[in-house]
Amino acid sequence: MMTQTVDGLIERIAAVRPILEKNAAQTEADRRVVEENITALRDAGAFKIMVPKRYGGLETSIRTKLEVSREVAKGCGSTGWVTALMNVCSFFTGLMNEQAQDDVWGANPDARVAGVFNPTSSTRKVDGGVMVTGAWNWASGCLHADWSFVGVPIMNDQDEFVYPAMALIPNSDVTIEDTWFTAGMRGTGSNTIHAKEVFVPDHRLHPVPGLLTHQYDTPFSDELLYRSEFVPVAALILAGPQLGLAQAALDYVIEKGHKRGITYSEFEVQRDAPTFQLQISKAATLVDTAHLFAYRAADDIEEAAQANRTMTYVERARARNDTGHAIESAREAIRILCSAHGASSFSDGSPMQRMWRDSEIASRHAVGLPETSALIYGRALMGFTDGVSFLV
Repeated sequence: MMTQTVDGLIERIAAVRPILEKNAAQTEADRRVVEENITALRDAGAFKIMVPKRYGGLETSIRTKLEVSREVAKGCGSTGWVTALMNVCSFFTGLMNEQAQDDVWGANPDARVAGVFNPTSSTRKVDGGVMVTGAWNWASGCLHADWSFVGVPIMNDQDEFVYPAMALIPNSDVTIEDTWFTAGMRGTGSNTIHAKEVFVPDHRLHPVPGLLTHQYDTPFSDELLYRSEFVPVAALILAGPQLGLAQAALDYVIEKGHKRGITYSEFEVQRDAPTFQLQISKAATLVDTAHLFAYRAADDIEEAAQANRTMTYVERARARNDTGHAIESAREAIRILCSAHGASSFSDGSPMQRMWRDSEIASRHAVGLPETSALIYGRALMGFTDGVSFLV
């Protein structure tokens, strides 16, 4: 286990960016993050930010979590996404009881966790726990994880559904099916996890109703990070890679704008064209907007955690809407930048086409959908607390 500190964390991540950029095409071709990326980010501390300090983790703030995945995604969108998803699963694990956390990090403080919410499985009760059989699609980070955090249904003695739960299963007990074939975020390896008659002890199960009502199993109430609200955090982390992709696209187009001309025009370089200047202004404003909304949501989550209080429904709805608006703003900025840069944005040799594809795919994640999030917030402002999604 390497010793890392929060001091200089973002600078260490930024120093890894040349490696991520070098390996971006290979990550896409392999449909999994190149191991050199994983090793470099591990050494920089990128996978420890949501791990409790009790296990040698950094236990950072939600805003720092955004900044880490943003910085990684500036070099490679797929690697940024995997980093974001595995880190948030470490946060989820930190909400579990002490024995479950010991199972994950006690023997291996560098253990990483991947997960899927959907309870696409079946269970049956046995002494001391449940037997689980199921398949979970789109498990981002599963190829680089040691554990899986997956949704399961809990049944009573009459085999009747009682409530959903999240289960921690060691990856030595599951198999991974290669199912991730997509237009963007190709390198995330978000494949399908399979379990067949796997025993999960009771202490490695957390009822979803408790997660949604801010009633966690962790006994360490003094740990600020793990007092943060489950759904707002789960949603917000999806914005981090989008921030990085949008910022990287903006930086790239501005840099090239000093050299590239505009075909069939009298402008020798793009930077001199008022139309290009306006596009850059609009895109930059959207990138700023994405950051402002994402950071506001992070600040709201952290303020409630510091006050040791449960966020109101409207506050949680606003955090989810902030997330959706940040994602939508970042995506639109990249679209504008592709047009500003020109048709060569879509050349296989241009990083712009990969940023565009990655953003378009990642922005469709169900928990971060802008339209759904906006509807939840609008209804919340009108006094409604149901009717759209229980993930608020």
